[in-house]
Amino acid sequence: MNPAYSVILFTTTSGTGLGLLFLLGVLGPAGVLPLERGFGVAAFGVALAALSVGLLASTFHLGQPGRALMAFREWRSSWLSREGVAAVATYPATAFFAAGWVLQVDADGPWAAAGILTALLSFLTVYCTAMIYRSLGTIHQWCNGWVVPNYLALALMGGVLWLNALVALFDLARPGLSLGAATVAAAALALKLGYWRFIDTTHHRSTAESATGLGHLGKVRQIEAPHTNENYLLKEMGFRVARKHAVKLRRIAVAAAYVGPMALSFLAAAVPGVLGDLAAISAALLASLGLVVERWLFMAEARHVVTLYYGSDSA
Repeated sequence: MNPAYSVILFTTTSGTGLGLLFLLGVLGPAGVLPLERGFGVAAFGVALAALSVGLLASTFHLGQPGRALMAFREWRSSWLSREGVAAVATYPATAFFAAGWVLQVDADGPWAAAGILTALLSFLTVYCTAMIYRSLGTIHQWCNGWVVPNYLALALMGGVLWLNALVALFDLARPGLSLGAATVAAAALALKLGYWRFIDTTHHRSTAESATGLGHLGKVRQIEAPHTNENYLLKEMGFRVARKHAVKLRRIAVAAAYVGPMALSFLAAAVPGVLGDLAAISAALLASLGLVVERWLFMAEARHVVTLYYGSDSA
């Protein structure tokens, strides 16, 4: 599939913002995070800014952005609509929770309930985003059991790395949080490697024979292309990244999105002071860049079954 940069920006920034909100909603009421006013302003500010930038970017992928509000009507049948409803519902819950944290310096009682609701809505939004791709049965690289766990893991990884960075910026660093960030990065890497192994060793059940209905005649091969010029289907759904480039980009993604941030988080846990703080901040920045590469690959390596009509051996 042709990678859409607006969707890449949406999934990376909004995923991280929602992951951060999820952790604030769970760890704040649990007393794990410091109820410090300045830290709260920064944490909620970063999370909401990332979520908002991503949601705005996603509208550029719509054919007619002016009709974006109409998408909310189809929540009964559309994961895209459910995602929008869940994302919008996250804002008032977060605002109430943030008011308790920042204005009252309190995360108990109703503020705690708002925090848990914020976490649940954040989780639900990321889940709906993942299900948009998981539900597309015509794309084997998306319609499989690895997609939803990977989306959830990436959002949690981005959130915990940025939470660790913010805690370090406010000189509130705790080794346990850095170790937790490293553990989440390791788990996310394991899920990503499992996903890549799956798409490298399996294909869509449809074949050129089943797509043309000529399987009873034997092996089907293309004699002549259906079109003399490139069309929309070939541009958008027939986009294919060269294998050698995919391997190189996978290595970059592994190093920048997973291994680098994991190593830096371990360093932040082991080394106190300024060096540890810089390591925590660097881990968050590096992961954000690496996730852009990982998301681009997620789009580029997907193949629509329509490519079977254009000479592709498998999808």
